[in-house]
Amino acid sequence: MQVISAAGSEWIAPFTGLEPRQFRKLVGTVAARGGEAIADGRPGRQWRLRLEDRVLLVAVYWRTNLTMRQIGPLFGISHAAAHRVIDSLGPLLALAPVRKRRTDQVAIVDGTLVPTRDRRVAAPSKNYRYSTNLQVAIDADSRLVIATSEPQPGNRNDTTAYRESGMDQKLAARPVMADGGYRGNHGVIMPYRNHPGDHDLPPWQEKINGEHRQIRARVEHALAGMKTWKILRDYRLAAATLADTASGIAHLRNLALTG
Repeated sequence: MQVISAAGSEWIAPFTGLEPRQFRKLVGTVAARGGEAIADGRPGRQWRLRLEDRVLLVAVYWRTNLTMRQIGPLFGISHAAAHRVIDSLGPLLALAPVRKRRTDQVAIVDGTLVPTRDRRVAAPSKNYRYSTNLQVAIDADSRLVIATSEPQPGNRNDTTAYRESGMDQKLAARPVMADGGYRGNHGVIMPYRNHPGDHDLPPWQEKINGEHRQIRARVEHALAGMKTWKILRDYRLAAATLADTASGIAHLRNLALTG
């Protein structure tokens, strides 16, 4: 017996963060990317769930981080079928690359640690857990996420993760703001700081640093918003799937902001 269904609009907002109209727009995007054409792991056999319910299943999994054995019965399918839905449909929810963007558009980038159980990528980090470093960039004006990175081991600092994840290439030729942890990356706008033996910063630099903090806080708010999807607090899947998951969550958050 299926408990949760997209046919009941009361299920959509709590588990996707979207209004029904926004959810239908998301389903349309997934369908255009080939969501309808995917069969249930066997030639000629179609999915038991409608596309709308499969999209909702992925969103419920990301939002609640339930196990497969818990989420399968909620949709009236086996835990193995739930796993196949998430594996096949998750990448289709990913954030679409922005084709055109003004080169003077300011991006704000920051990294966050995602506790990850796959130790092929995760490493012990400052939160004393095996984690990965995920880089996220937003547009300073709209506050929409414009890029997420490939996960890096959690013991990498932001300076290194920014380059090795390819985020620097995604934001190339654009002004990029970040905190002081990105030193060594050419072109990144960071706050002024004292060097050893220096006196206090002059007032004009302190003022600029204050304005810099106020603007940079927008990316921290975006990261906090993304982590309302609880899967980013304890990632149990293979670390190789984290990039698609983070991008999909960014897509959901952007839809919720823009409608």
